[in-house]
Amino acid sequence: MRRAIRIPNLGGARAVILHRPHPTVTALIRQLTAIGVDVAQAWPELGPDVIGADYVFFDADMGHDGMFPWPEGQPPMPMIALIGSEAPGRIEWSLRAGAHAQLLKPVGDNGAYSALLIARDAFDAQKALFAEILDLKRRLDGRQTVVRAVTLLAGRGKSEEEAYAQLRQMAMAWRISFEDAASRIVASRDAASSRPQEAGHGRHNG
Repeated sequence: MRRAIRIPNLGGARAVILHRPHPTVTALIRQLTAIGVDVAQAWPELGPDVIGADYVFFDADMGHDGMFPWPEGQPPMPMIALIGSEAPGRIEWSLRAGAHAQLLKPVGDNGAYSALLIARDAFDAQKALFAEILDLKRRLDGRQTVVRAVTLLAGRGKSEEEAYAQLRQMAMAWRISFEDAASRIVASRDAASSRPQEAGHGRHNG
């Protein structure tokens, strides 16, 4: 199935350039301004301008771990690496930092527009993939919980089919999903098994 490609309207978008003052920055600002992108420049770290930014360009040549105020490789917006050195170590670092596209230095009069579009598409595809993985994990965890709940119910002398039917009836009675009902049963059993056992000792009077 072919994935739909969305071409965003860049007019009014906000970009932050994390790069020391340099002709590259001047050329990039000129390109972005012509496209209609609002630009802020920062160095050596991102300032409050990054809040609400739609894109971040960053200097991969001077990049280092801890450069960004978010977990490594998890930027909240599309990232574009400005690369002058194509050394494998620098490219590897920029990818690890979360680059979705790159723009080779020295930056001239073009390249920024395509980099923005590629970065946005890669970012959106990555977000969709992460969401799909989380959904699959949630569903897998739910199935495992259902199996455990059915095992607990069947352990009371019921067949597996009868345990499934009972679980379904409980879900309907509680007006919750099948998986949520299973979670409630498992949690109740776990809580019961974690309580300290009270041993009652009868006292005999002679």
